[in-house]
Amino acid sequence: MNILLASSEVYPFAKTGGLADVCGSLPLELRRLGQDIAVIMPAFRQCFTCGQPIEELPIYFDLPIGSKVVSGQLLKSYLPDTDIPVYLVKNDEYYDRPQLYREDGEDYHDNCERFVFFSRAILEAIRLLQLPVDIVHCNDWQTGLAPAYLDIEYAATLGYEKVATLLTIHNMAYQGNFWHWDMVLTGLDWKYFNMHQMEFYGHLNFMKTGIVFADSISTVSPRYAQEIQSSPLGCGLEGVLRDRANVLSGVVNGVDYDKWDPKTDDAIAVNFDLSDWEMGKPACKKALQQEFNLPTDPQAPVIGMVGRMADQKGFDLVAEVIQEWARTKNTQWVILGTGEPGHQNQLSQLAQQYPDKVGVKVEFCEAKARRVEAGADMFLMPSLYEPCGLNQLYSLRYGAVPVVRETGGLADTITDADEDSLAAGMANGFTFREYSSHALADMLQRACRLYQQDKPTWKKIVENGLAQDWSWKRSAAEYVRLFEETVARKRAKVDDGKKKR
Repeated sequence: MNILLASSEVYPFAKTGGLADVCGSLPLELRRLGQDIAVIMPAFRQCFTCGQPIEELPIYFDLPIGSKVVSGQLLKSYLPDTDIPVYLVKNDEYYDRPQLYREDGEDYHDNCERFVFFSRAILEAIRLLQLPVDIVHCNDWQTGLAPAYLDIEYAATLGYEKVATLLTIHNMAYQGNFWHWDMVLTGLDWKYFNMHQMEFYGHLNFMKTGIVFADSISTVSPRYAQEIQSSPLGCGLEGVLRDRANVLSGVVNGVDYDKWDPKTDDAIAVNFDLSDWEMGKPACKKALQQEFNLPTDPQAPVIGMVGRMADQKGFDLVAEVIQEWARTKNTQWVILGTGEPGHQNQLSQLAQQYPDKVGVKVEFCEAKARRVEAGADMFLMPSLYEPCGLNQLYSLRYGAVPVVRETGGLADTITDADEDSLAAGMANGFTFREYSSHALADMLQRACRLYQQDKPTWKKIVENGLAQDWSWKRSAAEYVRLFEETVARKRAKVDDGKKKR
């Protein structure tokens, strides 16, 4: 099958979050499964400092953006150590900027125009590069207009008639919502600006457009696919998603075990795997305690967190629990990340107030993130919502037992260590439902008690996680099935339409 994956972020070219990791890893496994795949993304400034060679192609194009014509060029690179092509859409006015979407806390004022251009360029690239494409795999709102352009402007164009589209929603909270007059920039007829297609409470909505026009829709976990069909996680689009529930599914993201493997990870103090983790984890724990200036106490459970310091990630609950536990319990907290200033300041103050209990680094460094996973006894993710989550999967691989709230991909990947799951050999973490500091504290208390008082059971939980396979191989196979179903359905629809004519 010929696949064109379209995304605004692809690791290592440009990244702000998990979207880049997915779109940088999934193509590798699809190729291993025998699929022909190419990637297309904007030529952001970051792309030219990622270390990958980039070739200028003699391919130039002009696209209508509102009342003007905007020029672009296609560049070419490859995913590292592969022959998978990455095509970059160059327009320096749009993409040669310090950040991808926003600067100094404010979205770029022309984001609509920038991603109208990108969505059009995705489809133009098929013709200009003479790419054989069976399906365009769109990712998030930045590519949401591409399915609409395909249906409205390209459907009758030679070579595009049977091209199918899949839109993967990585986070419903980010939708590409713009004022109604930006509809002019799309070049599409105003008749599509209606409550059933592109309009959302008086605004132009890229995500809604993609949901309506794509041949299939997926999210990054089965639970999240259900959650977004109702409020509040549907973020206002739950009705639209319910209308398309017959083509909506969820595929849990995978982990690139070539990169995330404690057996070969050169960022951690001691390498280990399932066979020798009981020797490796304590050494990594001691090194982590030293790195975060905490006492090297082997008996104190180390609770780790890595991620964006935001309410969505449950940091409001965490701060409440730390304030109580730092005074009363022999536990240590190791937190790495950046985010909302209020959370950054509060956690930093707690680290200053309780230096023997709390270690905080307000930064993001992947090597340090790996060391947190390798050294922590538990990894905490009390998210308000979590479409998929990757850190809990990293934690399983690194022997840090996840403590998570039952939502989205966390619910799909972590099985609570209750009596039945332990007996069945399925327990790999601890889960709680109610979004409250009380529920979080209760579950942490249970996990810490087990860690300190029942080593054989703790060993079983750790080893269940270490033995599980959450690699991209499993997820990619599900995507292949989804691609095949989508293409078959699109071709049958086109053939049926020809018969009726």
